[in-house]
Parts: sequence; structure tokens; C-alpha cells
Amino acid sequence: MADVAAAPDDGLGIPPVLTPEEDAEPPEPDDTGSAPQTGDEGVSPDQVSPDQPPGRRREPDEREEDDRGYDDLRRVHQLVNNNFYGVVDATAAAFGFGAASSPGLAPGTIEPEEAGRALRFYLPPQPCFDEALDKLRENSLVVLTGQDNSGRGAGSLALLREILGDEARLRSLSPANALADLAASRDLRPGQGYVILDYVGELPDRAVQAYEVGRLSEELRRKGSYLVVTAADTTRRRLALRDHCVPWCAPDPVELFEHCREMLPHTPLAPETEQELLERVGEQRRPGDVVAAAVILPREGAEKALDTLRDRYRERVQEWFRQQPSADDLLPLAALAFLEGVPERTFEKECAALAAHVRNWEQSGERPAAEAEEETRKVPGGAVARQSRARWKERAVGLVTTEHRPGQGRDAGRSERRLVFTSSRVRELVIAELHDLYGYGLWYPLRQWLGDLALRGDLDTRTEVARGVALLARHALVEVDENLLKVWSEGLTNQRVTAALTLQFMCDVEHLAPQALNIVLSWTDNSGQGRALTAAMALTGRLGSLYRLEALNWLWFLTQRGERIAFSARRSLVLLLQTAEHDPERVLFILRYVRTVIARTGPGSRERSIALHTTVQLLEAVRLETAEPVTAALLRTVPDSARHLGALWADVLHSGNRSRAVSALCRTLVQLRDDPSVTGAVHELGEAMRNAMTGRQWAALCHHLSLALKHPDYAIPGARQLAQVLLGSLRGRAPADPRRVAARLIPTAPFPSAQGGRSK
Repeated sequence: MADVAAAPDDGLGIPPVLTPEEDAEPPEPDDTGSAPQTGDEGVSPDQVSPDQPPGRRREPDEREEDDRGYDDLRRVHQLVNNNFYGVVDATAAAFGFGAASSPGLAPGTIEPEEAGRALRFYLPPQPCFDEALDKLRENSLVVLTGQDNSGRGAGSLALLREILGDEARLRSLSPANALADLAASRDLRPGQGYVILDYVGELPDRAVQAYEVGRLSEELRRKGSYLVVTAADTTRRRLALRDHCVPWCAPDPVELFEHCREMLPHTPLAPETEQELLERVGEQRRPGDVVAAAVILPREGAEKALDTLRDRYRERVQEWFRQQPSADDLLPLAALAFLEGVPERTFEKECAALAAHVRNWEQSGERPAAEAEEETRKVPGGAVARQSRARWKERAVGLVTTEHRPGQGRDAGRSERRLVFTSSRVRELVIAELHDLYGYGLWYPLRQWLGDLALRGDLDTRTEVARGVALLARHALVEVDENLLKVWSEGLTNQRVTAALTLQFMCDVEHLAPQALNIVLSWTDNSGQGRALTAAMALTGRLGSLYRLEALNWLWFLTQRGERIAFSARRSLVLLLQTAEHDPERVLFILRYVRTVIARTGPGSRERSIALHTTVQLLEAVRLETAEPVTAALLRTVPDSARHLGALWADVLHSGNRSRAVSALCRTLVQLRDDPSVTGAVHELGEAMRNAMTGRQWAALCHHLSLALKHPDYAIPGARQLAQVLLGSLRGRAPADPRRVAARLIPTAPFPSAQGGRSK
């Protein structure tokens, strides 16, 4: 079969295939850059995988367990794709796959209009802005260090626009890019401005060296390009970057507020109101909060602006903890922080389990968990006569309420009472106070309890645990990584799914998204089978949407590992395509990537066999919400998808995956048979397939498809007519023995019933 290369207008510039030890090069400016890494051929299920450590307990049926784990992920992604759990709070974050809350978070091109919107009210903080500008002009490289939410990201865009002009198209690189490799990369273009937001450093075995940073600076100067990196304060301690760092700070909040007011319609204020407003503004530490209040002022008035600054929920939560609650009140609220919205009966059972963990810890002779700094409190006794449900009316007034919500799946039509916080913000504030006020005595039994829930909880419970742990990671990232994620990532299926979901929810906070990526990438190679499986799960959904090239590169690398890891990687690639259905740009990116990978493999090679096997799974995929083939939905809604799908089908139709490819094509035609609007797309699909085949191959396809459409599941009025549109004619050159072909193409077992097809 002729290899199908990516079309010239796709802009795919693929560097040489990398070995597992090499780092990926930065992507091309059209986000379709580097090729995946390759490795050894996977072992058969009967062989012992080299990733399986000796003596490790194996799950009873690993394939069945992995299937169940991906079923769980699919269910969660289906909900996230629809409404992204509307009760999740992520201040200043945008929900939905592929969306980014600020320019540059997702690697790719930052258009001038996008940067202009982000910098509309920008006020350069002094003297750090001028110091950074001088370093950037001198070295073409500067690193902005400082606290999160201090405006480093906006500062990076402002610095580059100051040098390159307001009409410059800037380029955001992945925080996983190795600075040591950028200088040698062919992707640094002349006169280009680059940003790396929230850089987290190299992987442990690739520490950046001073001479490599110097070489990068020299290469940038030679090309007239500029790179601004934002990072946490700890970056200043790295000798290699020390001379390029500028400590960043937020602008004075009152000055920023007045700056915004000058650019907005004038709003007259009473002297006392203006004084209170300025006092509240002066207390703010996030420039975004100051700008939000300034924008609200002319629209909705002073009271609304004050409300955004007062943060009444923070005041309520802090006041509640100042009263030094007893264990009877503290432990249920702590449990709710990780189990909000589960059915009340489930919450009560798990709350009792937390109390048991605390009791066991205290009986070990250590200090009681719920003890305040100066006094010991009693653990809840659990008396039957206690009206525990009624206690919520006085336990956490203004913080917790009850709602009746329907369940998922079979319980979707039945609602039951659930405990929820009065605002999504309260949950994060409660976790922050628990972390700030209580130590090992509370968090040790709490971590044990969370570990139990990650192992044995149902999917709804584990999803809430993951969401709560992601909120905790905002305040205790190292603790979450070391004590929870690392343990769960090499555990059983439930634990791995919980770890993967935690990393997905961490991506709702800008400065945590790069950290989540760094954690996942550290698990992909030389970290054991369990963590590689968890990494494959985590590289789907939100993480795979933000860092699409890294996700595809590393998932494709994992398809070269042992059979179990390869299976998970293929399932994750399918999930990436399923969750991208409503994002046409990401769909085309995935399809172009797969085409390019196939084109780079040699005929008959192991890599090609693996690539084709993965491709046919993508073509067989169904949508998250229904049993409709994803290919049918893409042909209907994503312009230009037919060209790429046609090339992929041409590849797999003349390989060992022929039967499955024909079946997937038939299911797609059956699904589209009653939709006249797709006739043009189906014709384009056929043209793409014809252009990628020889005349003999095309004639054989016509014959094989004609035979397949006689199967009862596909012999449906309209399907054959649509096939005529696809192929122009179903009359092809018949092989020597049509019955042998039919026997090979049409399985004796029934095909999966096509949606809308007739029953047998």
C-alpha cells in the first residue's frame, strides 16, 4: 500500500523521530510540530511485561479492570464535556475543553487582538517592569519570578509587545519545553516573541545548565527573537537562570484602580463610599480582582463593586474557624470539603469512617486531630439519639445547605438530598483554612480516609475526592503529590482513575496546569507500569486539551510500551478524539498528527503496524453521549475532516485491519444515510480515499464494500445510495474468488448493531 503523507497545506514540519531518552522539540508555530517518540514492540498478554516489577500483586483480570477504568473516565468526561461540573469554582478560569482563561496558557499562537484584550487595563509595575525590559533587550531572555496571581503572565505579553509592537503575533511554548533544547531547535524563528508561562523546570534527569541558557540567549539574539519565561520564586535559586531573573510584583492596587477608572465611564461617588472603596481596593493582592471591581463600578454601581472586594464568603469562613469548632462540627465540615454533593446517606457513612480514622489515630497515643492549638476536643461519639442531620442548621450557618439533586445513570430520574456549600468558593476557602490551621494530627487520618475513598468509593465519590484534592493542591502541592498522587498512581484501577481526575481538575488553575503536566510526564518513562497507566489516563480531557502536542507525543510513545500500557494509550487517544468533537481545530490537529505519524513509518515496520492498529480504533470510536460513530459526527460538523479521514481510511483498508476498517466505514454510512447535508462531505471523503489508492486498490474496495453492505446490520435503505456517493459506483473489479473475500471481510459473528439499523 502506498504511504499517505500529510497534505502540503497542513503545515506539518516533523523533526526526526525521537528515542525515548530524547526530549521533544518545541512545536511549530501552527501547533502541529514534532513527531512522537518510539520504543520497543509491546509484549503479548501471555508474556511478562518488563514494566511489571517482580512480586507486585497483579489485578485478577487486568484488561477487564482497565476497561472499567476507562469506562469511568468516559463517564466523567461526558459530564465535563457537557457542563464541566458547574459547581466547580475556578476564579478567572474558563471551563470547557480547549478553552484557556488567559492568553498563553495553552501553547500556540497569541493573536494581537487576544493580547490586546488581556492588556486593556494594564499598568506596568515599577521598577520591575523597566528592569525586565532592560534585561530582555540586552539578552533576548528574561525570567519573571514571583508569587502566583501577581500579573506575571500579563507582564510577559506587555514586555514582548513593548519591543515587537502591538501587532506582533506572539507564540506560547509548553512549560514542559526544555530550555536546554530550545537553542538547538529549528523552530526558533527570526523576529518572533515567545513566552513560557509557569515554567516548572526540566524533568529530574535533564537539569538545565548555565552554558545552555547562555547558548539559548545567544541564539535568540542572533535571530532577533525574544523569550519571556514566568516562574515561581524558587527559580531564582537555580544558578543557571539566576542572572536572567527579575523579581516581579503586582502594581499598587489603588494606582491600578484609578488607572482603570480613567479608561472607563465616569461614576460619581459619595466621599464616604469612595473612601471605603479605596480602602477595600488597597487590601487586594490580585490585579485581576482590582480590574474586576473597576469594570463593575460603572455598570452596576458602588455596592456591587464593594461586594466583589469584600469577599463575604472569606469573612464567613474565617469567622467560623475563629470560634475553634469542636470535633463534632469540624470533622463533618472537613469531610464535606472532599465529598460535596454526594447523596446524604453516602456522606454520613463516609463521615463516620473519617471519625473512626481519627479515633484510631488518637488511641495510638498521639495528640487528638481536631484539637485547637491550646485545647483538646472530643471526637464525635456517634450516639444514635443525636439529631445529626438537624445539626447542620446550627453547625455551619451560611456555609452549608441542602439540595435535592438527581443522580447519574439509572438514578437520573430520582433526586435525593445532598449537602452542598452555599457557594463554590466556600469549598476552596474551607480547605485553605484546614491547611493553614491544622497540622499532622488532622491531616494524617484525613489522608488515610482519602486513600480509602480513592480505593473503594463509587465513581461519584471518587470524582468529588479528586476535585477536593485538586483544591488542596492549590495550597499544598508537594504534599498532594508525595502523599496522595504518587501512591494512587501505582495502585489499583480506582486509585489510578482518582489520580488522573485530580490532575484534570488541577488544570482549572493556571499555575497548577503546568505542574500537573510535569507530574504526568515524570510518570511516562522509567517509573513503572502503574504510573505509566495513570499517565495515559491523565493525558486525556482538560490536560490533553491544553497541552495537545505533548499529550499526543507521549501517548504515541506509550503505544510502543508493553501490551497493557499500549492498550491504555490507545484508549486515551480515542478519548482525546471523543472529547475534541466540539472543538474543530483540535479535531483537525489530531487527525493531521495521526496522518503524519503513519507517513513517517516504513512499510511493514513494527511502528507502522502499531500506528495502523491505533488508527483503526480511532475510526471505530463512538461519541461520548451516544453510540453514533465519531466519524459520522465529524463529517457532519467539522469542515475539512473528510480529507483527513479519507487518507486514514485508505491506510487501514489495505492492512491487516481491513475488516474492521470496512465495518467502521459501513457504520458511518448507515449513520449518515438520512442526512442530505452530508452528501458533499461524503463525496469529499471518497475523493480523498481514491486519491490515496491505486486503481486496483480502489476496485477492490468497491467490491469489498458492496459485499459488506449486504450484511443485515448495514443493508438499510439509504446506506447503499450514500455508498454510491462515496465511491461513485459500487461496481469494482471482482477478485478471483469472491466467496473467500466475503468470508474474510464479513465475520460470522454479528456486527455491533448500528444505531438506527433494523433488528435481526
